[in-house]
Amino acid sequence: MPSLSRTLSEWIVNLRFEDLPPDVIDRAKGLTLHAISSILIGSQTPAGKEAIALFVEEEQGVRNGATILVSGQKVTKGGAAFANSEMCYSGGKWDTFRMLTHPGTSIIPAALTGSELTSASGKDYITAIVAAYEVMERMAAEFIPTVMTRGFHASPVFGIFGAGIATAKLMGFNVEQMNSTIALCASLASGNLEGQRSGGKALREGAAVRNAMLAVDLAKRGHPGGETVLEGAAGFYHAYTGNNLGKLTYSFTGKTSTNLDEITANLGQEWLFLETLYRIYSTAGYNIAHVDITAQLCKQHGIKYQDILKIEAVVNWLETQYPSPAFTSRREDIGTAKPAGTAYYTAFGAVAGGFPETRGIGANPIDTDTPKEVLDLMHKVTLIPSHTMTLFGPRITIFTNDGKSYTQQGTGREFVWDYNEEVRRILKAKSSFPISEEAFMCIVDFCKDLDKKDLAKDLIALTLTH
Repeated sequence: MPSLSRTLSEWIVNLRFEDLPPDVIDRAKGLTLHAISSILIGSQTPAGKEAIALFVEEEQGVRNGATILVSGQKVTKGGAAFANSEMCYSGGKWDTFRMLTHPGTSIIPAALTGSELTSASGKDYITAIVAAYEVMERMAAEFIPTVMTRGFHASPVFGIFGAGIATAKLMGFNVEQMNSTIALCASLASGNLEGQRSGGKALREGAAVRNAMLAVDLAKRGHPGGETVLEGAAGFYHAYTGNNLGKLTYSFTGKTSTNLDEITANLGQEWLFLETLYRIYSTAGYNIAHVDITAQLCKQHGIKYQDILKIEAVVNWLETQYPSPAFTSRREDIGTAKPAGTAYYTAFGAVAGGFPETRGIGANPIDTDTPKEVLDLMHKVTLIPSHTMTLFGPRITIFTNDGKSYTQQGTGREFVWDYNEEVRRILKAKSSFPISEEAFMCIVDFCKDLDKKDLAKDLIALTLTH
């Protein structure tokens, strides 16, 4: 039997643009626009500026480099990929897959760098990121909570594979080279929870993307990565989940085990990629549905702030114990409600009918744009953990002072939409961009017609501020 990495490699190498369904192509365009928007915002943050300064100081003037978005400076491809990933992460407009991974913060920066180095077409770019998303998410899907219980952060641990695959696909790797890329990514994968828990700052997707570039370069030069590095007795899944048998410590659905064969089942027929959500609000992903579902419930039934006695929200239990029940840093189901917690966002949806797309991560109770009614109502919100509730699909019930109650069940897919809706939603954050609205609309139009573009790298120039 072929190894897991070789089976995946054969599919990646043979995937063509013509194999992609229209909704998959549309999602690739939308996720690209979302990531670019986050990079634009992130370029202005302290973390984004720090990442740019680090690599400009160390690497500026290289002969065969790549471009840091927004600033336009040239550094090594690993440095550019790191800086672009860090800007994407710090911008807060991520995509989200099963709560704890954010594929676009790794894949999109890597693919843009790869497009610049190879002069790939828009179709090539789309095919590469779809392959990267699909494989990364299949590798991660059932294992995310278990990986987190071992002290790793699942997003960079799996993100390196997405970044490596996207770049290798754009470079036209054959099956042997792609297999080595995946295998080498297994050796270079990392991401630990303890630093952030003990007063440090997490080293996340930026490092994963930079390491992916190293894996790609080694594979290009013929460095063999190994054959069973994913499923082998001492392989990736043994190292990061504690076994290579599919046994799970935790899962989003209550499963206690899975089968590694499921990773490759129905490849190219069933697209896990379409489960990727847009995290339009710059907050923890499990909060986003609370805003919109509560707002819709109030609008539908004409419920005003002063009418509300209390709110109850039944949620997937793992959403209340971030990042993992094994190492919880935020318990949302006990204690006093706080700004930036789930109760806060639920109350914000009820009071304001939404949440500002321009607000960053976290919220200060004395912010002038936080209604005082929100700070009052959040103490009347109760979260009820459930082992059967879908991710990002809370069941919210509003109890009113007249003795009535109103309930709406989320589906977990409220933040899945087409390209046109992505444009409508992301334009609400336009005041946070360092470029004009006219310049941003050029990016919107480019992404919309990405499959018609001869050079995907032309998108990079549209982000530059000078």
